[in-house]
Amino acid sequence: MKIAFYGSSLLSSYWNGAATYYRGLLSALARHGHAITFYEPDAFDRQAHRDIEPPDYARVVVYPATQDGLLSVLAEAGGADVVVKASGVGVFDRELLDGIVARARPDAIRMVCDVDAPATLAEIEADPGHPSRQVLPQLDLVITYGGGPPVVAAYEALGAPRCVPIYNALDPATHHPVPAEERFRADLSFLGNRLPDREARVETFFLDAAARLPERAFLIGGNGWDSKPMPGNVRHLGHVYTREHNAFNCSSLAVLNIARDSMASVGFSPATRVFEAAGAGACLVTDHWVGLDLFLKEGEEVLVARDGRDVAEHVRALTPERARAIGEAARRRIVADHTYERRGVELDALLREVAAAKRARSAA
Repeated sequence: MKIAFYGSSLLSSYWNGAATYYRGLLSALARHGHAITFYEPDAFDRQAHRDIEPPDYARVVVYPATQDGLLSVLAEAGGADVVVKASGVGVFDRELLDGIVARARPDAIRMVCDVDAPATLAEIEADPGHPSRQVLPQLDLVITYGGGPPVVAAYEALGAPRCVPIYNALDPATHHPVPAEERFRADLSFLGNRLPDREARVETFFLDAAARLPERAFLIGGNGWDSKPMPGNVRHLGHVYTREHNAFNCSSLAVLNIARDSMASVGFSPATRVFEAAGAGACLVTDHWVGLDLFLKEGEEVLVARDGRDVAEHVRALTPERARAIGEAARRRIVADHTYERRGVELDALLREVAAAKRARSAA
């Protein structure tokens, strides 16, 4: 099938945590014979911070973040068999949502890929006039990269004909063990941009733990933290390119995952960082959220914390030997059960099923 995918950016992870999800999922989908075009706006300085050049699994169209640029790429939707609008493009989100319905062929699959479903649903539910309320019943499919049964129920209650989580996963060719690098050495590292619905949890789980262990070294990577007051034993890196993620994950005693507010409250939402760290064989410490046991086993493949005190206790008790054992166990589990190759099989089958159902309805 020809797939037109309108997203934030495939080429850059700068202020764009969904980049590795897009890359892993779409590269896997392309191996099933689909021809993918990814449309991304030239916005938020992302093109100046590219992690990759256009890949062989997708044609990438970078369009000006203007009305004319928007119209030029929406004009191509009519040539696709599957037209996808991703959440959080950042510019023209409403126009893109309306556009995929208006411009797609009647026989094409119209779908939304929501990479932040709990936050999106909270926004829709708070706004009786939200455009998604009118658009969702006109779609064929919603996929989300997390959220589990609560998100499925919420989307279908809003009129989406079908909602299926296609979870984050690992691309073992991209995220894997590498030698440690001195610039990334620490006892505990955290990677994530400074966002309003994450900052308080970073204070609770990361900065509080650092304050409790003044003799240990903490490292934080990501955009926006420059002006944040931090304990003296926390070092800030700024933006960490995806090509550096393996070294970042392999160079510290442990790596911390912190869910955003909405994802933590809904559960079933493992971030890309969970799979990246596990794929690199890192010892992962994560805040607690419902559904974690579907991906990693607490105490054996991941360490779980309810607050900064728990995080500090995990770091204090960890030895290099135990950290290595947990990291190796996590890598075995993720490589066996949670790769993008598996997600690609799942999404390919789903698209073919939805297409067949559309054809059957048209023939009836």
